[in-house]
Amino acid sequence: MKYQKLFAGLLAAAMTLALTACGSKEPEEETPAAEGIAVQVQTVTANTISTENKVSGQVSADNASTILIASAAKCTAVYKNAGDQVQAGEKICTLDLGSTLSGYNAARISYQAAVQSYQDQKSILDKQVSMAQDNVNNTKALFEIGAASQLEVDQAELNYENAVAGRNSALSQLEAGIQNAKSGVEQLDTALDNVDANGNVLAPQSGTLVTMNAVEGSYISNSMPLVVIDGADQMKVTASVSEALVPKLTVGDKAEVSVSAADATFTATIRSVERAASMQTKLYTVVLTVPADVGGLMSGMFADVTFRTDTAENTIVVPTEAILTSNHVQYVFVVEDGAAKYVEVTTGLTGSGVTEVTSGLTEGEQLVTVGQAYLSDGDPVRVVSGEE
Repeated sequence: MKYQKLFAGLLAAAMTLALTACGSKEPEEETPAAEGIAVQVQTVTANTISTENKVSGQVSADNASTILIASAAKCTAVYKNAGDQVQAGEKICTLDLGSTLSGYNAARISYQAAVQSYQDQKSILDKQVSMAQDNVNNTKALFEIGAASQLEVDQAELNYENAVAGRNSALSQLEAGIQNAKSGVEQLDTALDNVDANGNVLAPQSGTLVTMNAVEGSYISNSMPLVVIDGADQMKVTASVSEALVPKLTVGDKAEVSVSAADATFTATIRSVERAASMQTKLYTVVLTVPADVGGLMSGMFADVTFRTDTAENTIVVPTEAILTSNHVQYVFVVEDGAAKYVEVTTGLTGSGVTEVTSGLTEGEQLVTVGQAYLSDGDPVRVVSGEE
């Protein structure tokens, strides 16, 4: 009994010490969470902005030459292949153009004969008209002295008018014959352009043979170019623009060009702007000169062309994504005294990822550029330098 009381006392004392130890431990203080919505800001500044107009274009040689033989012919020899370098006047291939050359010579003879016939007939008819005119003058002189009647004067004048009409009609028919003969010669001239008297197709310029559609022993097609030669030096970019853009483009203006196939980006200069739209596309052609130091370009490569127009200088320019829209009203948020402030804005020009603000913002304000979609006017904000 005595030992039981002693054990109970020791147990009570141990429990008292344990409770005292637990009670003496102070609870850890929690760090209060930062207040406000996390945002990123950018100081509003004035800058220059231009409207960007992006169109597609195509690279080609500035002085490319195309040979189209508009006559069926058999290729008897090939001296150059696509990709080869050629010199001006060098033989590319030989065509059997015997019948075409014969027809060409016949057409030239026919044309020369038509011209000679016109000149001969005109000389004869002019003399007939001149004689009729002299007859009128002489008859009138006789009428003045009473040696001829009015009827004879009228008859002489009628003969003159008939001579003039006959001359004009005959010459018109002869002129029509000359035009027909000339048209035949010109067509054959086109068919035989850059072809010598032996049927050899000659390079009109030095450069790279980018297209070669002649195969020895086969007939050439008259529906596609036989040969295309790119000049060795300059390249150009041709683009098509809309009627809304063409009045804003001027010869000498600059444009940014990107050719992904050649991994090339450069600034080109507008060389020409057509003022008549294509009948097929209703678009206007713009030609740009490529700087001479740009390499790696080849005819046929596609290009992205950016024209910058409607430039505004010393104006407020902000990231486009900072501007929100609700019910056709544009607005932004700025930070003032740790709180978000709702500001309605008016916008102007747009560029690459930026927009001009014509009213609502002033330089030096802290514009919210990240987190603005979660804000309301007066919300407390916490400016951070990056994503949390």
